[in-house]
Amino acid sequence: MLQYFIRRLLLAIPTFLGCTIVVFFIVQYAPGGAYEQQLNALKKGNGAEGAGSALGTEGMAIPPSQLEALQRYHQVNEPIWKRYLIWLGTWPRPVDDYQAAIGEPRNVGEGHRVIVKKDATGQLAVFEYENQSVRLDEWHIDPSKTANSVWVYRLERSGLLTFDFGRSFQYRKPVTELIMDRIHVSMQFGLIGFILSYIICFYLGVQKALRHGSTFDVISSSAVFVGYSIPGWALGALLLVLLGGGSFLQIFPTGGFQSNDYDQLSLIEKIGDRLWYFVLPTIAYTISGFATLTMLMKNSLLDTLGQDFIRTAYAKGLRESRVIWMHGMRNSIIPLMATIGSVISVLLASNYLIEVAFNIDGIGKLSFEAIVYRDSNVFFAFTVINVILTLVGSIISDFMLALVDPRIRFR
Repeated sequence: MLQYFIRRLLLAIPTFLGCTIVVFFIVQYAPGGAYEQQLNALKKGNGAEGAGSALGTEGMAIPPSQLEALQRYHQVNEPIWKRYLIWLGTWPRPVDDYQAAIGEPRNVGEGHRVIVKKDATGQLAVFEYENQSVRLDEWHIDPSKTANSVWVYRLERSGLLTFDFGRSFQYRKPVTELIMDRIHVSMQFGLIGFILSYIICFYLGVQKALRHGSTFDVISSSAVFVGYSIPGWALGALLLVLLGGGSFLQIFPTGGFQSNDYDQLSLIEKIGDRLWYFVLPTIAYTISGFATLTMLMKNSLLDTLGQDFIRTAYAKGLRESRVIWMHGMRNSIIPLMATIGSVISVLLASNYLIEVAFNIDGIGKLSFEAIVYRDSNVFFAFTVINVILTLVGSIISDFMLALVDPRIRFR
């Protein structure tokens, strides 16, 4: 079994890279990306009519230095394969780049100053200025020039493999910081919904199987499929109108995930406050996934109870409760174990439309805003997280299957 899981882990690497390549190429060639948005903003910011713009569009003149800085930041002049490797973190990218006039000192951050001039061989090089302690071996010169200036920069390997997703163009913050600020909210919401879904669906599926064909089975099936047919975000909006102070009752909060005075509450009060805010969104999230898990559990148990080994257990005189819970249940939960991996990504992403409907500032809402505002770096990060969780969840599902079913042996 160990060799099987090692092979699965090794197979996950090319699968992960393949997914990132597809997403990267789609975003790079999709219209209205980050580069085009910033270019348009730069045009509107300059707002001056010129004889011809730097790109020859709309007559807006963009200073060559600003245009070059923008192109350097997005690496638009680099081939697509190199841009992917830079984003992945396997190819060094220019960072801390500055435009420096030849022969004039230039600040390069943290009070350090350098000067670009010719060395003994007549080639341009970067020198310390006023004996400042600068690691000159880190600094490079871009051969391209703007008037009498050049670009000096450092090279650094940073990208996906170092969990550096760049900066958000919408929030003007590092994407990793945005995710870390919201991850605890989505994890709490997703974990509560995940646990409740499996507990309720497990119990309901067992009861429906034991009472197959009864009035309870018919009514519960109708209720489950009605809930399944209503999208979670639509049910959430309805709950807000009915119970969240919309047009009827003011029982639950209207949105968000905590009170304004949350920081002044005690630990017990904080837990109660958070749970109170999660009641409606958890109901909206959980009901939408009832049908699949409930019917899966019911049909699996019905199939197991018709097997020969169950009839043999009854023939030996074992109690019905022992036959069902000790012999039948272990085989019946196998399909449920197989679905755990596919929903693990929900623990972080939850349901982004539900987070939007309830104004829960989690990763799901952040990803929704990234799609709306074409914030490519946030979208990349969200996609990468989902791919990783899906691959990990698939491996966990295989492990859970082997754990509960002794007949399964991976080789």
